[in-house]
Amino acid sequence: MKVIDLTHTIHSNMPVFPKTEPPVFKVSNTHKKDGFMETKLSMYSHTGTHIDAPRHMLSKGSSLDELSIDRYIGKSTVLDFSKLDKEYIEINDLSKYKEKIAKVEFIILKTGWSKYWGEKEYFLDFPSLSIEAANYLKEFNLKGIGIDTISIDKIDSESFVVHKILLSKDILIIENLTNLDNINSEYFILSILPLKTLDADGSPVRAVAIKNKEHGSFK
Repeated sequence: MKVIDLTHTIHSNMPVFPKTEPPVFKVSNTHKKDGFMETKLSMYSHTGTHIDAPRHMLSKGSSLDELSIDRYIGKSTVLDFSKLDKEYIEINDLSKYKEKIAKVEFIILKTGWSKYWGEKEYFLDFPSLSIEAANYLKEFNLKGIGIDTISIDKIDSESFVVHKILLSKDILIIENLTNLDNINSEYFILSILPLKTLDADGSPVRAVAIKNKEHGSFK
């Protein structure tokens, strides 16, 4: 079995969504003083590589802890749009992958934008999913859609229409993925297990791609 980490490291100087704050780490106990080390961590629920629950955008939507644990693991594939030189991923971009999408539980939209992580460009002009494309994808039997950008909507969106379209169908959204270039095979198992917190509107995850002999091998 081979495991590829698709997760950004959480630290106090990491990029965060506009108008939110970076994580704060405070050492509460030390080996010298207490005989053990423990750190208090304060951060937003949508920090770093994370999942959006339906509750994030919909007042009556499910929280992460209300969903079955098997919602966070499933067969996945990467759709490569890294050479797409336009503002939106549209239906015609997705339709050529129709048969592949129908075979999986998760899709990951690879834009190549994770290369800008830690730079101002990460927040600028990244490709996002169009409203029409979101409506197209909601008709598939997907558990979730991941992307290697800070949002599946435009950064300046105030209505979050794409989020709401997908989350209204209980399709989880995974944002800020990375290392997608390390996946070179068609299918794999994606694991995006969140923290089990009450009424969770979202959670950081340790997203990983898992492959065994059945799925081939990573490079």
